[in-house]
Formats: sequence, C-alpha cells, structure tokens
Amino acid sequence: MTLFELKQNMATIAEQLAKTEKSMTQKAIDPKVSTEELNQLQTTKADLKQRFDLLKEQHDALEAEQKAKLEKGKFSHADDPKQKVTDAKAALIRNTLAKEAIGPEIRQALGDDDTSKGGKFLPKTVATDILVEPLVKNPLRENSTITNIPNLEIPKISFTLDDDDFIADMETAKELKAKGDTVSFNRHKFKVYAGVSETVLLGTNTNLVSTVENALQSGVAAKERKVAFAETPKSGEEHMSFYDQKEVNIKRVTGTNLYLAIKNAIADLHEDYRESAKIFMRYSDYLSIIEILANGNATLYTAQPEQVLGKPVVFTDAAVKPVIGAFSYSHFNYDIGSQFETDKDVKTGVNLFVVTAWFDHQIKLASAFRIAEVVNEDGSTTTTTTTKPTTTTTTTQNS
Repeated sequence: MTLFELKQNMATIAEQLAKTEKSMTQKAIDPKVSTEELNQLQTTKADLKQRFDLLKEQHDALEAEQKAKLEKGKFSHADDPKQKVTDAKAALIRNTLAKEAIGPEIRQALGDDDTSKGGKFLPKTVATDILVEPLVKNPLRENSTITNIPNLEIPKISFTLDDDDFIADMETAKELKAKGDTVSFNRHKFKVYAGVSETVLLGTNTNLVSTVENALQSGVAAKERKVAFAETPKSGEEHMSFYDQKEVNIKRVTGTNLYLAIKNAIADLHEDYRESAKIFMRYSDYLSIIEILANGNATLYTAQPEQVLGKPVVFTDAAVKPVIGAFSYSHFNYDIGSQFETDKDVKTGVNLFVVTAWFDHQIKLASAFRIAEVVNEDGSTTTTTTTKPTTTTTTTQNS
C-alpha cells in the first residue's frame, strides 16, 4: 500500500471515528437510548480507534523510510565543492549497487545535463576522471586524440585547397581516393567491472570513489590498448588495430635487423608525418637493439632512446612489432548511451559495479604509420620474443 493510499484510508476511518464519538455524545444524554446501544457504540469506537492506530503505524514507518531516501538523495551537506563531487560519486555507486535509481540531483552534481537524459557514457565529471590518468597505462592516451561525441564524423585531413593535387604524399592521396576523405565512428560495446567489497562499500566516500574509479580507469585504458595493438582482432574490431592487414593495412617496412627496420620505416614516412612521428615498441626489443649496437660499449646504455633511434620512443609490451607514425591520426571516441549495473562475483562474494559503454578507435590515415619488421634471407619475418631481452627470435614464413 502506498503512502497516499494509507493517508486516504486514515482520513476515512478518522471521519467515521469522529461521527461515532459525536453520536455517542448525543445518545449518552438521551434517556430513551438503551445501555446496550451505548455499549455497541463504544465497541465500534474502540474498533475504529484500533484500525486507525494500525494504519498510522504503517503510515509513519513508510513516511520515515521515504524521508530517509530523500535525505540520502541529497547525498552531501559539505561546503567543499570537491567533497560534494566525491559524495555524489559515492551516492551514484551505492545507489547502483543497491539497484536504486540515480536521482537527478546526483547527476546534476556530477555535471550531467538534462539533454542527455542520463544517457551519457558517464556524467560529465565522472567521465573526465575515468578517461584520464588510469593505473593501467595506455600510452596512446598521451598521443592519440580522445573525444566523447555521439555520431562523430570528421575529415581525415584537417584542411583542403582549391586544387585536387595538393597532397604531396601519393600514398595518402591513393588512400583518400580508395577509402574516402571522412571517418565515421561507430558504437562498439564493452563492459568494465569494478569489484567493491563490503568493507569498502561501508567505508568512507573518498575510499569508495577512489577504489571504483581506479578500477574503471584501468579497465578503460586496458581495453583501448588491447584493441589498438591486437594481432588477431575480434570480429568487427579489425579496423581498430594497427596490425590489421585487411581494413587498415599499414605499410610494413623491413630491415635485416630491428634497428635498420625502424630506421627504414622512419625514412619511408612522408615528411608531413615524419616530423611528428613517434615509435611505439616493446622495451625488450629496445634492449636487444642496444645490446647489438653497444658491442661492449657501456656508453650507449645511458643514451636516451630518441638519441639512438632518431625519434621519441614510447614503450609498451602490446606493440609486438614497432609501430612508427604520427599518432594524432589515432582517434578514440566514446559515444553516449552507457548503463550502470550491478552484479556479484559468486566465487568471492564481491559486489561488482559495472559500466557498459560504447566506443570506437579509428586509424584516420594508415599512410601516417609504418610497421617495422625484420626480414631474413629466406623472406621470412622475425619477431623478438618477450621472454628474454636478447636476440632470441621466432621465425614465421610470410604467406
């Protein structure tokens, strides 16, 4: 029974009780009224009073519960704006885990607006925090473009001229002709799970928010890195990987060793991309290069990677083959339409705060990148293993 229905029923019984009491008063002074009739009115009055008290008890309990929810919905009385945001995040997490609605006052405190109808990847403030500085690093974050725009469509190059032969790099011109001069971002769903134990859930707002945000940050960064450097991309995610040889098909430049392959790849880039090019590679591969180049000379070990290879180097174990290029042409976009859910890990009993989001990674120009490969005399390519920072190799025959 709702609070409104309880109020209506209480009002009805209160009215009947008032009529009974009035009738008792009138008949009590009338000598013609029998004692039995007065006793009956007293019984009716006692019955109505008992019913009213029972309804009032239910009404007061339900009203107190709703008031408590309203107080909980306010989530913060702090004067510090930062603390209010932290309290709002904590309320969002707790409400989700309790399978309760996330009130408009919570979203408003987090910077969400009415136009999104609560459908953004995350409320604005939370999205900003989660998309920045994750514990698990995705080095592309500092080099790629990252946006949060629904149905994004952008030109592959940022300017045009009045003639059609201004593109000096013929590979870029061919790519634009073959694939078109615009990029349209799609929606690819993924979920991030943040484990929340009972002790964390019942702890301070600051600790709860920190725990969940760190997990979500790491999950988002790991997903970005995984799809961008996937050797065998999932179906539908092929276009997100630098190594895809069908849709993306970045040019592969070879050398008799990895050092020469990287040097050749840098030289093969057109100057428009070479100027801002960076090298993404595994640290173990770099150590192998240093070991060969140093030849017993310890001085080279203290040199900066950029001094050795000629371009800034970013280390990531995900880059199984060095990727060289202008990484501003790598673009991540997060679309709207996220969901907050909760689940439970039955093995550990830990509550899971789940965010479902949609994003896309587009390599806007494959011609802005090169992949360095080592080629042997028999035409096979060589990949340095990650188990030892030596010249141990695994050879696969090209198809």
